[in-house]
Amino acid sequence: MSEATATIAAAPGTAALNGLLEFEKPLLRIQQDIEGLEREQKETGRDLVAEIRQQRSRFRATLRRLYSDLTPWEAVLVARHPKRPLCPDYIRTAFRDFCELHGDRTFGDDRAIITGFARVGGHRVLIIGHNKGKDVKERMACNFGCAHPEGYRKALQKMRLAEKYGLPVVCLIDTQGAYPGIGAEERGISYAIATNLMEMARLRTPIVCAVIGEGGSGGALGIGVGDKVAMMQHAFYSVISPEGCAAILWKTAERRKHAAEALKLTAPELLKLGLIDEIIPEPLGGAHRDPDAAASNLEKFLVESLDEFKRMHVERLVRRRQERITRWGTFYESPSEGARPAPSLAGRTVSQTRRGAPRTARMAARLATVKAGAD
Repeated sequence: MSEATATIAAAPGTAALNGLLEFEKPLLRIQQDIEGLEREQKETGRDLVAEIRQQRSRFRATLRRLYSDLTPWEAVLVARHPKRPLCPDYIRTAFRDFCELHGDRTFGDDRAIITGFARVGGHRVLIIGHNKGKDVKERMACNFGCAHPEGYRKALQKMRLAEKYGLPVVCLIDTQGAYPGIGAEERGISYAIATNLMEMARLRTPIVCAVIGEGGSGGALGIGVGDKVAMMQHAFYSVISPEGCAAILWKTAERRKHAAEALKLTAPELLKLGLIDEIIPEPLGGAHRDPDAAASNLEKFLVESLDEFKRMHVERLVRRRQERITRWGTFYESPSEGARPAPSLAGRTVSQTRRGAPRTARMAARLATVKAGAD
């Protein structure tokens, strides 16, 4: 086994047997009982159908109980499941007539981002999505889904092509973040992402975004500005990974569970904060247990959203998108009052957005509250 393969196999939170996650261990014994009964029935010829059916019902009930109230860290584990459907899987199952487009006409073709024309429902669209890769070789070629500047330039170039031909853009987000290497910095990764944010905010064609797995930092935002942004039920969307946050705040990644709680990165939390518009349901036990059903739910969301925006005039569409962006964000006046949505900042002066304690003091108070809660 190669070093990279060993690292993936030993990823935190994944049980060593049968691909079960850390919190799914109660399912292991039931799964073993089912396999034992099936093996005994095959070897002895005895009719054990009733017993097998009973154990499968027990398995589903336990699975439903485990997934009915996932903690933020457990949601992170599900979003990172090695068998979770990736962007190419959804392209094969939810879209038709896919024609891939390559290159940024400047540096090269970044395999971490896929672009191309396709059909979904009755709509012709341009697809842009992160590609993490399935096996170790493909993951290395795709930088594990972490795009370089040329990937974001490729995405923007194809968006402008869609705008030219009046095609809506569909963005499928699944990345830990933009590639952090020296080459990416030298070629202007920050500028590439910032340019995409600005241009997507004023692109004169509908944009529908969906976080299908990990939504990490600026790497996700680089293709994440849209008229509607949704998340798969067990995906997460955050400014930083829980491990990275824990390493910064507590100097150890062991506090990743506390960091995941503090980051408010799950779909229900982000819907409550108004940062996403919809949650796309997943099959019981996560998208990896029934990829076709997950793809069907994603396709339904995309078709309904595109039907809605198809009837909207482009001027109204862009204005609505920009107004939506200005309403983003929450703030704390004091640690005790909790988060509350900030009103639109349009037309307000800098001094008006900094009432009460100075901004740095509010941030310090919030940080102290997070640390105290974790301790």
